[in-house]
Amino acid sequence: MNDTLEVILRKTTGSSEARRLRRSGMVPAILYGHGEPCVGLAAKREAVEAAVRHGSRVVELKGAVKTSALIREMQWDTFGVEPLHVDFVRVSASDRIRVKVPVDLKGECPGQRAGGIVNLVLHEIEVECKADHVPEKVHAPVGHLEVGHVIKVRDLELGDGVQAVADADETVVTCMIPGKKAAEETAAPVEPEIIGRKAGAEEGEEAGGE
Repeated sequence: MNDTLEVILRKTTGSSEARRLRRSGMVPAILYGHGEPCVGLAAKREAVEAAVRHGSRVVELKGAVKTSALIREMQWDTFGVEPLHVDFVRVSASDRIRVKVPVDLKGECPGQRAGGIVNLVLHEIEVECKADHVPEKVHAPVGHLEVGHVIKVRDLELGDGVQAVADADETVVTCMIPGKKAAEETAAPVEPEIIGRKAGAEEGEEAGGE
């Protein structure tokens, strides 16, 4: 179920009004989309923060307006703690929208038991789905992830009607033995040394020819 936000109309706009609202515990917002006029709104900070904690992307607005809305963008303070402004876009249940949702690991990784380190490379992914089917999270199943293997976008559990916007071959999770990559990089310069010796030999031959 989507979070519900009680909103009020903003009588005026501008930085001074925005500061006044924030001091009173409100977050300034704007609502637009569906060819309708933009509306200046404000919502209680606690309610906005709760919606963020719940991972809500689509919320139900009530009070000054009554509509489903996508949280398109949210501005935060310098420390990323307090929401400063919210952009809402009107949506209906049948609208297909694109949103970014977090990726989490699902299951126990056998490669980790074998000494591998699991690395979540892609922490969030953009998906396309109906407004009323936005997943809170996308699961990366690591129950069969062995050392040296990876999970790609195509392996994610997206749910019915949800499509990934990212490349299907993009890596999401890896499982590697610590230090293995560093060892491979240390061994890599061997080939350039051979090439260097060959170049030196050729220079010697050219000098002798002169």
